[in-house]
Formats: sequence, structure tokens, C-alpha cells
Amino acid sequence: MKKLLLAGAVALFGLSNAQIAKGTTYLSGQVNYTSTQDNNTDAKTEDFKIVPTVGYFVGTNIAVGLGVGYVNGSTTQYINNAKVKNTTDAFVVAPFARKYWTLGEKLYIFGQLEVPMAFGKDKREADAPYADSENKFTSIGVNVKPGLDYFLNKNWSIEATIGEFGYNNFKYKDADKSTDNFNFGLNLSSVTFGVKYVFAK
Repeated sequence: MKKLLLAGAVALFGLSNAQIAKGTTYLSGQVNYTSTQDNNTDAKTEDFKIVPTVGYFVGTNIAVGLGVGYVNGSTTQYINNAKVKNTTDAFVVAPFARKYWTLGEKLYIFGQLEVPMAFGKDKREADAPYADSENKFTSIGVNVKPGLDYFLNKNWSIEATIGEFGYNNFKYKDADKSTDNFNFGLNLSSVTFGVKYVFAK
């Protein structure tokens, strides 16, 4: 039993001396575009996202950083032969802190705490009899994300996050009340992969 517990401790925290040094900087980010066309109804959905990220290690295996970017999503559909297009545009900011634990010479697990914020507007453009509209919104959240980071070499690494645990508050500018959303999921179907460049010391 003691040997099993020791093996588990080694697997979780590792005995490798590999560390990410204080003062190390890295660049990463997200770029995504999707488009869906329904040929039966001519409905179309498009989504675009670009959020470059910079991180800086303020201590051994401890990083802080910031992601800043833009997201856009639109849906176009026909209701009673009238064209209706809904568009969402938002400027996003996501400060974060990340803690790494060494599993091996090149493999790490990490936990990330981030505060994603979005400032944007929802817009509807429509043929008569549907009215055009525009509503500004603010979204602020707190998320915790677990993940793995594997270094291909001293400058490049591949990371993966598996689900997230968090809270988000969404509010339209002219609305009296806001909407609270809670998300708690460790789901293999929501695994995201990323590549980052490390300015190794």
C-alpha cells in the first residue's frame, strides 16, 4: 500500500528537476473560424475568434498573463421570406494566472485561473416587417481550467485544456437584470489544443 501511495505521489508531482524559470516569457493564442450553410433553408452561421496571449513567469512554474482579442458571430435566416441577420461583435480581455507542476523533463500539468471579459453589441438587421435593433452588452466571468503542457523543445510546446469550472455574468446595457451562468465540466469532448512559443532563458 505504501508503495502504491508513493507511486501515485511521483505520478502527480514528479521527481524531475525540470522547472520553468522565473523571467520566461511565452506567446500563444486562439484563432478560429467556422461556417455552416443549410442548403435547404439558406440559413448560414459564421463564427470568428482571434485572441493572442502573452504570459510571463513571475516565479518558478508560476505565470501571469493577458489575452486580448476580438470575436464575431453571425446567423442569417429567412422568416416568412424576410431576411433576418443577427450579428455579435465583442472586444475580449482575459487576464490569468497559471501554476505548473512538473511530471517529467518535458511534461507538466497546470491549473489556470482567468477572468474573461467581453464588451460588445448584438445587432439585428432585418427586412420588413421585422425591426432592426442594437443592444450593447458586458460579460464578466471567473474560470478555472486544468491542463497539460508538453515541451517539444526549449522554444515550442503543445498544451491541452480539459473542460472548465466557472461563473459568468451577462448583462445588456439597457436591461434591468443580468443573467448568471455556471459551468462545471471535465469533459473529453471539450478538450482544446494550443501551440505556444517560449522565449527560453
